[in-house]
Amino acid sequence: MSDRPDFAVEIHQNPYLPADGTQVHAIVRVAARTGRPPLRAPSSSAPRPSSAAEVIIVDTSASMAGERLVEAQQAAKAAVDALREDVDFAIVAGARDARMVYPRNVLLAPATDRCKDDAKIAVSALTAAGGTRIGRWLRLAAELFDGSRHGIRHAVLLTDGRNEHETPAELDAALTGCAGRFVCDCRGVGDDWDPAELREVATRLLGRFAVVADPRHLTADFTEMIGRAMGKAVADVALRVWTPDKVSLRFLKQVYPARRDLTGKRVEVDPHAEGPATGDYPTGIWGTEKRDYHLCVTVPVGQPYQRMQAARVSVVVPGPGGEPDECLAEAMILAEWTDDKAQSTGRHPSVEHYSRQEEIADSVSEGLAAYKKGDDETAGSKLRQAHELAERTGDAGTSQRLDKVVARETGEVRPRHDVNAADLIALDTESSESTSRPPDEPEPEAEGKPDDEGEG
Repeated sequence: MSDRPDFAVEIHQNPYLPADGTQVHAIVRVAARTGRPPLRAPSSSAPRPSSAAEVIIVDTSASMAGERLVEAQQAAKAAVDALREDVDFAIVAGARDARMVYPRNVLLAPATDRCKDDAKIAVSALTAAGGTRIGRWLRLAAELFDGSRHGIRHAVLLTDGRNEHETPAELDAALTGCAGRFVCDCRGVGDDWDPAELREVATRLLGRFAVVADPRHLTADFTEMIGRAMGKAVADVALRVWTPDKVSLRFLKQVYPARRDLTGKRVEVDPHAEGPATGDYPTGIWGTEKRDYHLCVTVPVGQPYQRMQAARVSVVVPGPGGEPDECLAEAMILAEWTDDKAQSTGRHPSVEHYSRQEEIADSVSEGLAAYKKGDDETAGSKLRQAHELAERTGDAGTSQRLDKVVARETGEVRPRHDVNAADLIALDTESSESTSRPPDEPEPEAEGKPDDEGEG
């Protein structure tokens, strides 16, 4: 396992506020890098390897019969082949119930050549029957991870259908019970699954989700996904946000490489303490990568030339052996009041960029919701707004996906009625998941194996 990366935090903000200004926005850029000199003096806990465990969950409900199951089997085998030899793993089949495929008992097996061969033989025997209860699949994964020595706990969930044999309350309870116990990436294959369900699973379990419209692409997708998971080096990373008296946090959202609202995931560091508030926001497992977060706090009204610390953001991990949490990097967010309108007018370009991308995603989401209800007028208005914003900001990917579901005639944007279901799912999924850095900031270059997708 690679050593823990070095973390660094950068703040991108316009700290200047007008006389009556109370909202401070900042982009918090967290970078984890390896193979570089230490970014700070070494602590008592030197970079250390972290063991890893992987659970592969394959939907074997009746709708998977045929080509989908065949391709899912090939993908699961490829995922097994991509495991490092120091990883423990298991394979779970999911239908109305969850059952062990390999090993037979509810435990993890070492990724030796012998165990990998046995696992692939077991995968070849899978058959498709029954319904879909994703919550039960996740509970079995949590049981496999529990009580283990592993630091990196990662699962992959593949499904082609809707969670029709489990109530929303049952799935919610399962997600509540699994949160914080492992990270889960989700894949929807075909065009008959509900993006909202997988988005909820991935969001609650700090993973990513994506559509694989063509089952023949599953093997390549799984190989890449497991490869990224094998590059993770540190688990249970949290952003710790401190705010002084009379300052409150409005929201904290991950905005790159995927959108995740972390505001509601806050855990008070000392719920009984008086004075300044400090809360932790979980971010999952990390390798060599960069992630951006949009933080907004409300401060009291100040006077021109008054300056204050509006917040402090730290990257923390649990201390070894029950020791205090360890701070890996931190940075301050500032607020300064001014009577110079040129300074206080306008947001930082990074804040502006991510705010626009959120507007696009919201417009797409509202447009698709109206489309599904048959409200063409609202759908056309929202999708037109999304299209205009995407073109104005240079978001070519969203523009291209929108072109597949809307028609532009005589300057009017209206929903198509012959839309491919897979195109609707792709627009829904990618617009909510994928995001890009500001145009003047290049995508991060991988150091060694690419691992810039990230979780959370």
